[in-house]
Amino acid sequence: MRLTDGYTLMHEHVTIDLSGVKGDEDCRLDCLDETIEEFRRLYAFGVRNILDVTNLGMGRNVEYVRKVSEKTGIHILTATGFYKEPFFPDYVYTKSVQELAQIMEMELNAGLKEATGCDIHAAVIGEFGTGKNRMTPTEKKVFDAAAIAAKKTGARVTTHTTLGTFGEEQADYLISHGVKPENIIIGHMDLSQNMDIIFSVLKKGVNIGFDTIGKTNYCPDAFRAEALRQIAKKEMLSQVVLSMDITRKSHLSYRGGIGYSYLFEKFIPLLLKEGFTQAQIDMLLKENPRRILLTP
Repeated sequence: MRLTDGYTLMHEHVTIDLSGVKGDEDCRLDCLDETIEEFRRLYAFGVRNILDVTNLGMGRNVEYVRKVSEKTGIHILTATGFYKEPFFPDYVYTKSVQELAQIMEMELNAGLKEATGCDIHAAVIGEFGTGKNRMTPTEKKVFDAAAIAAKKTGARVTTHTTLGTFGEEQADYLISHGVKPENIIIGHMDLSQNMDIIFSVLKKGVNIGFDTIGKTNYCPDAFRAEALRQIAKKEMLSQVVLSMDITRKSHLSYRGGIGYSYLFEKFIPLLLKEGFTQAQIDMLLKENPRRILLTP
């Protein structure tokens, strides 16, 4: 695995298709030209790496992603794994835990050529997750498989929490199944809007994602900024990564949405206005991703 020197967004979707389950064409993010234009703006803001957490069953399309990378100069990391119910491929329900783990291990170690024709390797396991305040039996099965694959390969794992719930339980479960805390990112913790929960997760030694920046219909950015200030005060900012989790056509700027550049156009200026230093911004967007992804 490699990272290009520059900013890294740690939870994005270059393309994704959840439209079938959701019954909403807006959830098919397949705007190639518009995505390329937006990623060129990201490049101008200093973004050089994006972790694309679109995996099996989410419409992963590595050839599409490769085109975006080639046209924009942004290095895009690919993920393996399975999302959450009801978005699992049918075979997740019939294959064993070991068989699911082997799929992930193969994509991490041998690459995706057999499945996709593209000679690339998955960089992480994720995003895999749980529903609101609960883990279903099949989601548990995926967590078990992900833990096995992570232990065997040393891969980092990145999760989905629904509205920031069940993050403590996810962390405990993965750690108890042998995944190193420093190799875990518990996602969407900003959406919990609960500092007690956020600090409880951080104290387990895992990393967390404030990775729905700009989705103010779920959580005001003012909370995210204040929460980061409190985390910095407790000297835990080194465990946080940032992103926006763009998943819909309507999220793109050409449709009037926030766009992929929102974090740099709006949120970073907000943090700087609130007294954050450039060194702290670099920690969130450069140093933390590099440490999490590349530290042996």
